[in-house]
Amino acid sequence: MNRYTNDDVRSLAKEHGVKFVRLQFTDIFGVMKNVAITVEQLDKALNNELMFDGSSIEGFVRIEESDMYLRPDPNTFVIFPPGPGRDPVARLICDIYNPDDTPFEGDPRYILRRAMADAAALGYTMYVGPEAEFFLFHVDSDGRPTTHTHDSAGYFDLAPVDLGEEARRDMCLTLEQLGFEIEASHHEVAPGQHEIDFKYDDALDVADKILTFKSVVRSVAQRHGLHATFMPKPLFGTAGSGMHLNQSLFKGDENIFFDAAADDQLSEECMHYIGGILENARAMSAILNPTVNSYKRLVSGFEAPVYIAWSYRNRSPLIRIPAKRGLSTRIELRNPDPSCNPYLALAVCLQAGLHGIKNRIAPPPPCDRNIYDMTDAERAKNEIVRLPESLKQALDELEENAVLRAALGEHVFHRYIEAKRIEWARYRMQVHAWELEEYLTKF
Repeated sequence: MNRYTNDDVRSLAKEHGVKFVRLQFTDIFGVMKNVAITVEQLDKALNNELMFDGSSIEGFVRIEESDMYLRPDPNTFVIFPPGPGRDPVARLICDIYNPDDTPFEGDPRYILRRAMADAAALGYTMYVGPEAEFFLFHVDSDGRPTTHTHDSAGYFDLAPVDLGEEARRDMCLTLEQLGFEIEASHHEVAPGQHEIDFKYDDALDVADKILTFKSVVRSVAQRHGLHATFMPKPLFGTAGSGMHLNQSLFKGDENIFFDAAADDQLSEECMHYIGGILENARAMSAILNPTVNSYKRLVSGFEAPVYIAWSYRNRSPLIRIPAKRGLSTRIELRNPDPSCNPYLALAVCLQAGLHGIKNRIAPPPPCDRNIYDMTDAERAKNEIVRLPESLKQALDELEENAVLRAALGEHVFHRYIEAKRIEWARYRMQVHAWELEEYLTKF
């Protein structure tokens, strides 16, 4: 993560001839918003003097309380690689403040900052490594996205079968120019599906990077005549796109999930963190799997987790423990998908884990069998329950969960549930193509 002051930002903008600066933030659903200013307005922005209409942003405030302030975080300053013959454009991610100079409680970035402060009070820093997947599709003659894939490759396939390799390479190079440390990129299981992994960092930096990552992937895909989508399940009969979140807690330079003296080298804190997440997993789905489409991915047979359990090596449960130990000790939470708001996602993961640590919640024994192949009776005997099967079920769980209500705060908790229930109602009222094919001539 960069460590810049406002003066550093001014100097870098001048040194690189920046002409425009994008001030970015997200609504409560993780949709990026953008205000562009000329470099002459940069001082005004860095002095926290720029206002915007919060009533126009989904989930923010009512029209009678609309004035809000953008407060740029200098550590997020980056300069985008300029196109041919174009002046450099810079970016700053902003926190949202009220006119009385207090943080806006509906700002997703503030909600994550608050969770990180709760962790810091216990001496912890959360580190996260995301694994975001996406599809590359053709566009039609008018430039509109289709669901026609550009290749027929599979997991780890190479060019010439993987026709997206050139686009993926350019994505990696662009991300590296923006300060990302790319660890791996490859074709995923489904045709047209890809994954790019970047190095772990503290939770706030990673949430910022996830948003930047998605923006870069879409922009580079467009330059290659393709459409990139982070929709969880765009195609029937193939794997959907997930965003596994590898999580660990540190105290200073020490990974507290690691205990060399334990049989499995996992500390009590790690066990309790797992226990907290498993206990709250059904309610967390409303944040980690936030769309109607998310639950088309969470079905058996396509590698996505369905059941609430954990394992040292098995990839069918919700949580897997990767084999590496020492500083690399971590848990891998496998149900999040890339349509989630990364700030809210990491905030609820952290608060659920801290709840487990504070209350010493022990997880059940690990399950090293393929849970998909177990009978209902076997799963019941092992007290393995499943994740919600729909957005409605997830919202019902969230509405009753005190831990996540406190994590989100009253403002986002109520507005998020209200908006998502409207989304569910709109979906239920639609007549879908499958229904017409199944029933129109039958009845």
